[in-house]
Amino acid sequence: MMKKFSSPIQLETSRLILRQWQASDLDAFAHLNADPEVMLYFPSTLSKQQSDLLAEKFQQLIASYGWGMWAVELKENHQFIGFVGLADQPEKFSFSPCVEIGWRLDQRYWNKGYATEAAQVCLTFAFEQLALNQIVAFTVVSNQPSEKVMQRLGMHYVSSFKHPALDEQDPLAEHVLYRIANPNL
Repeated sequence: MMKKFSSPIQLETSRLILRQWQASDLDAFAHLNADPEVMLYFPSTLSKQQSDLLAEKFQQLIASYGWGMWAVELKENHQFIGFVGLADQPEKFSFSPCVEIGWRLDQRYWNKGYATEAAQVCLTFAFEQLALNQIVAFTVVSNQPSEKVMQRLGMHYVSSFKHPALDEQDPLAEHVLYRIANPNL
C-alpha cells in the first residue's frame, strides 16, 4: 500500500515548482501532447480531449495520494513546461509491483537540465518521504535523450523488455528498463 498524504505535496528546485495540476495548464499540455517531436517515442500524438483526460487522471491521483505526475512550472515566470513525477505500477509489467519515474516536457524546454532537475527532487521525495526501496524508469530503446536523463540520475540499466500495451511487432515495443536503489536503506 502506497503512502498517502492528506493534501497535495508540492516540490521545488532552484528553478522549478512541481505542483498539483490547474485548469490553466490544459492548453499548454494539449500543445505539447500534439507535438510530433515530443510524442516521437509514443504510439501517437494526443487529441485535446485525450490530453485533458490524462491531466485529469494525474490531478486525481495527486488529490488522492498527495503525489504522482506533477505539473512542472518555471519559478521565474510560472510558465507550465510539462510533467515529471512518480507512478505506482502495481501489476502492468513483469517487474511490477514498482514505482516508475517519468517525464514529458515541451520541446522548448529541452536540453536545459529541467527533466533531470525535477526528476532528482522526485527521487529524493520517493526515497525520503515514501521510503521506497527502489524506483524504475523505462523508455523506448531509441529514446536516447530520456535514457541519458536516467543515467544522469544515477540509474542503472537492468534489461530490455517488450511493453505489454504494444504489439510485439510495433517498432516502439522494445523498451529499456533502468533502476535506482534507495541510498538510505
